[in-house]
Amino acid sequence: MAGGDDGTKGGASGNGAFDLGAPELLELFVEGEMEIEGRMPYSSNATYLVTMSQELSSGKTRRHRAIYKPGRGERPLWDFPPDLYKREVATYRLADAMGLDVIPPTTIGSGPMGEGSIQAFVDADFSEHYFTLQEAGQGLDDLRRLCALDLVANNTDRKSGHCLLARNGRVYGIDHGLSFHAQWKLRTVMWDFVGEPLPDDVTEGLERFLAQDPPVELTCLLDRFENDALLTRARNLLAAGEYPDDDTGGHRYPWPLV
Repeated sequence: MAGGDDGTKGGASGNGAFDLGAPELLELFVEGEMEIEGRMPYSSNATYLVTMSQELSSGKTRRHRAIYKPGRGERPLWDFPPDLYKREVATYRLADAMGLDVIPPTTIGSGPMGEGSIQAFVDADFSEHYFTLQEAGQGLDDLRRLCALDLVANNTDRKSGHCLLARNGRVYGIDHGLSFHAQWKLRTVMWDFVGEPLPDDVTEGLERFLAQDPPVELTCLLDRFENDALLTRARNLLAAGEYPDDDTGGHRYPWPLV
C-alpha cells in the first residue's frame, strides 16, 4: 500500500488500518489527483484500483491507494436506480453516524470516467473472508458490528469475500452498492449470530443514530422512501435487541456465497 509522505500515520480512527486518518483520506479523495493502476477483476461494474496523490503546502506529497467506482461504469439494474456509487458512500456515512469503524473511508469524487465513489483500499489478506474468519474465531467483534450495519442498511449482497481482514487484524466490509432499498431485501452470509444480543457498542450506536435527525450527508444520497425505511429498520433492530433469524427459510443468501 502506498504510504503517507506527509508523516501522518494512524488508521481511519487511529487504529493503523490505513496510512492516513479518515479526515486526511477524505480530503485526499476529493482534492487529489487520480492515477488508475488497473481494473479490479471479478467485478460486475467498472471498479478500478487507483492511487490518489495531493501536493501539500509544505512541499510534501500525500498518497494513498483507493478503489474508484464511477457511475458511468455501472450496468443498469431493474430494482435499483442508477448511481449505485452513492450507496457506497451512504454506507460509510451510516457507519460513521453509528460510530462503527467497519467501512473504509469513502466519499464522492471525480476521476477519468467522471463522478463516482472513492474508497480507501484495504491492504488485506485476501485468502481470508467471512467463512474462514468465523471458523477461526477471528475478528468476530467487527463481524458482529458489520452484520448489524447490514441489517440497518438493508444490504442485499453481503458475500463472504466482502469481509476483508486488514493488516492490523481489523475486519472491514466492502461492496455496498446494493443497499438501502426501501423494500426489505437483505441477502447475506452472516447468519452465525442469530439470537445473540446486540453488542453494547451497536446498541449505543443505534441509540445515537436515532436520537437526532440523520445527518444530511447521508439522507441526501437516498430518496424519501429509502430514508423512512432506514429509520424503521434501525428502530426495529434496536427494539429487538438481538440478531434476527432468516425470515424466508433460506432465501436470504447471496450468490455466489464468496
